[in-house]
Amino acid sequence: MASSTLTSSSTPPADPGTQKRPRPRGPKRTSDSLMGILAKIVLLGFVDAIAVFVMFQLVASGEWLILAISVIVTAAINWIYLRRDGLPAKYLAPGVFFLLLFQVFVMVFSTYIAFTNYGDGHNSSKADAIASIQLSAQERVPNSPQYPASVVEKGGDLYLLVTAPDGAVKLGGNDQPLQDATATATGPTGAATAVDGYTTLDFAELLQRQQQIADLKVPISDNPEDGSLRTADGSTAYVYKPKLSYDAAADTFTDTTTGTVYHDSGEGTFAAADGKELATGWKINVGLDNFTRAFTDPNLQGPLLQVVLWTFAFALLSVASTFALGLFLAIVFNRADLRGKKIYRVLMILPYAFPAFLSGLVWSGLLNPEFGFINNALLGGADIPWLTDPVLAKVSVLVVNLWLGYPYMFLVCTGALQSLPEDVEEAARMDGAGAWRIFRAIKLPLLLVSLAPLLISSFAFNFNNFNVIYMLTGGGPRFDGTTFDVGGTDILITMVYKIAFGAGTGRDYGLASALAIIIFIIVAVVSALSFRQTKSLEEINR
Repeated sequence: MASSTLTSSSTPPADPGTQKRPRPRGPKRTSDSLMGILAKIVLLGFVDAIAVFVMFQLVASGEWLILAISVIVTAAINWIYLRRDGLPAKYLAPGVFFLLLFQVFVMVFSTYIAFTNYGDGHNSSKADAIASIQLSAQERVPNSPQYPASVVEKGGDLYLLVTAPDGAVKLGGNDQPLQDATATATGPTGAATAVDGYTTLDFAELLQRQQQIADLKVPISDNPEDGSLRTADGSTAYVYKPKLSYDAAADTFTDTTTGTVYHDSGEGTFAAADGKELATGWKINVGLDNFTRAFTDPNLQGPLLQVVLWTFAFALLSVASTFALGLFLAIVFNRADLRGKKIYRVLMILPYAFPAFLSGLVWSGLLNPEFGFINNALLGGADIPWLTDPVLAKVSVLVVNLWLGYPYMFLVCTGALQSLPEDVEEAARMDGAGAWRIFRAIKLPLLLVSLAPLLISSFAFNFNNFNVIYMLTGGGPRFDGTTFDVGGTDILITMVYKIAFGAGTGRDYGLASALAIIIFIIVAVVSALSFRQTKSLEEINR
């Protein structure tokens, strides 16, 4: 017993450094709640249902690349949200997805369009262009048989229900060639007048929708060379065939009335030997032609140069004027002994509370030369062309943009002033510095360090300030000597909008995309240089 006690007592105590310490345990993993699982199933089911629907449409249209991307994205979404781990990915996935969809994809697609001739008359494939030419260039076949017809409607679309000379009843629409149908009612002559699932238009409805009926062209078959049926009165249809005959072997169109032959010009159109082109073309890659055209086309070169210069002037003057007024008001209403400054500050930011496009429309009415409030009420009926004179229109745009922009600068300058150290200003006063010297040598440099990035972003915003230009002047007054609808107050973004969405020369998405890329490059270069200057400003004020 003693030996045992001795042995146990002589055993050296264990070194605390060698003892195993209990492992710190992280938070216990908890399983998802029942409501969370149900919400996940419902949301994923909704997303998958939409994805499957889209995939079926892509299969039908043969868009295999987009189909593959859709499958990969759908699989990735399910993998991210069905696994237990990967919590950061579950939060980052929506943001990354929408970034890729609304930013990266748009930029990539715009870049692709900039290298094509995509626009009015060049918006589809060559096969579609050939079919469109054959369908549009049609004339009535002399002595063609008459087809007793009735105009029927389904889902808002119009169709022709006709009875062929051999007594067969057929039904077709603009995008649906004639097909056999079973009449449910006939007229006095035995011609079909109604069919199941369609509503027959009465005489009053025919009169109301006369233009739609005149535009109705029903292909006789899938072959455009067979012609189509058209009706002027809704009761009798005639056969129309294309006057331009297409030779697939030679890839040419021949005008059957004049004998003129139109060949593939290599520029997305069919052209004759004298240079005359058919109206409908197709989309092709044109390389750098759109960029070259922007700077070499006499019809565009002059207006583009003036627009670029005015865009820079507008952006710079807008930033300078709004910053100067905003900073002045911020200093005035930042005095500690000023009574009611909260009320004044609220009044100062009221223009910022109204949508810019509505303010532009209101100012457009106020500045109207004929019945505007400014000319009639404030100036006693003066006839001052605020929006139609090239110089006054620019001044009006700058003044209105100053009214819209100074509240933002007032807010940021007020915050920056309140963050400046007071001891520096007090030390300068003790050294005998006046108010102007304190502002110029102390406050302004310190303010520019914090406000320079905001001024750069304000320049980029005004460089693309679409609302105030388009709503106030519409870009006018228009330049002379050009077919483009471009004017003295147009900036690059409004010019791009007009070119893209049709004014004067029609829609030209390729040229508009090329100009949009030029805008991006200009803003990126100016911003990069400005931020580099901001870094040097920070080093000076350290």
